[in-house]
Amino acid sequence: MFLDRNRFYLILASAVIPVLLTSCGLHRKKYENPITKDTQQPDKVLFDKAVNDIERGRYEVARLTLNTLINTYDTSEYLAKSKLAIADSWYREGGTHAWAQAEAEYKDFILFYPTMEESAESQEKICQIHYKQMEKPDRDRQQALRAEDECTQLLKQFPNSKFAPQAQQLLRNIQEVLAEGEYRTGMFYHNKGSYPAAANRLQSMVDQYPLYSGADEALWEIGDSFSHMGDRFENQAADAYTRIVKDYPLSDRVDEAGKKLQAMNRPVPQADPVAYSRMKYEMENREKAGMMGHVWGMFKHSPDTRAAAKSGSPAMVMNRPTIPVSVPANAAGTGTVSGSSDVSVQTVTDTTALDTKPDARQNPPAPADGSAANGTSTANGTGAVKPAEAPAATGNPPLPMNHQGKPKKSKKKKSEPKSETKSDTTDQTKQ
Repeated sequence: MFLDRNRFYLILASAVIPVLLTSCGLHRKKYENPITKDTQQPDKVLFDKAVNDIERGRYEVARLTLNTLINTYDTSEYLAKSKLAIADSWYREGGTHAWAQAEAEYKDFILFYPTMEESAESQEKICQIHYKQMEKPDRDRQQALRAEDECTQLLKQFPNSKFAPQAQQLLRNIQEVLAEGEYRTGMFYHNKGSYPAAANRLQSMVDQYPLYSGADEALWEIGDSFSHMGDRFENQAADAYTRIVKDYPLSDRVDEAGKKLQAMNRPVPQADPVAYSRMKYEMENREKAGMMGHVWGMFKHSPDTRAAAKSGSPAMVMNRPTIPVSVPANAAGTGTVSGSSDVSVQTVTDTTALDTKPDARQNPPAPADGSAANGTSTANGTGAVKPAEAPAATGNPPLPMNHQGKPKKSKKKKSEPKSETKSDTTDQTKQ
């Protein structure tokens, strides 16, 4: 009975299965390309494999895969992304050599694909490369200058990018470090007594980086430097004190600057409300280092940018270097110099002047004042030496000097012991 039932099910199944297969054949779907449906494109496979290698830290393998994709499928839609992925692999690998390679790859990507959104990201990565290699303010500032240039390029070339606000803050941090280095250099000159050099350094720094957290202190040192150089620089000192009161109203130097202006019989200006609001915002949002932060800061390679401004537009144009007041106008190129520096060239066709006239190279050039060289008289031809005449007084006081002549301390001569005479020695022997 049991075997008959199994045989019945087997016969029934053998009869139903062909019917089902036939019915399925009547509703067969249209054939589709298995490459696009069931499998992936080979360039996409290579790209996904390279991305997976980058995420797992296999950067060399990822770059080999991406180069294979670029060389094999030169019309692939993943060509631009592959070039960017190569740059990202160098960037993630880190180190001086890898970052240099990443910068070159990012610049090539910007050159070939300037309109893509990833171009702004590439420029931001270049800025980050130099920002991460920045030294402290008292060290080499080459990387800080490079980072400043690259962040400025990002803001100029991609002003509407989503990376623009971040680049603006990076630029404020970079300029804080550069300004701190200039401030330390100016203070070195000031403490040394080289007041013209100190005033020139600090004035250039304040004009270039007005958002610097120590700009008010730098202006105070500028005024002090000009005050040490004499009364004829009183206007420059007053301008520095005026900027403290007007542009930095919450500074600790405001009261002292006001007293300096009153002593000079100068008006004390009112505080700028915009500057007051900006300085108040900076003081409220400025990060302060804790006790451990000061300890670990001595061992850090990177600079401390916690005091950098959080608002305001950073400087986008570099000012021309200024010249200290100790440099004369003629030496600086700002004064009038007699004579002509024009040089003309012409072709000589007639050589009679060269054959008949004496050689001009044998005669020494005459001095500018018309007198003969070496102070000899040319009026009577005697060649008598005239005494050097004192220069005429022009009424202008001498320029301040960086090297203040300090009087040398006279060394006291050691008192030599008196030598005993022979008579004294003979008397002592007799006694």
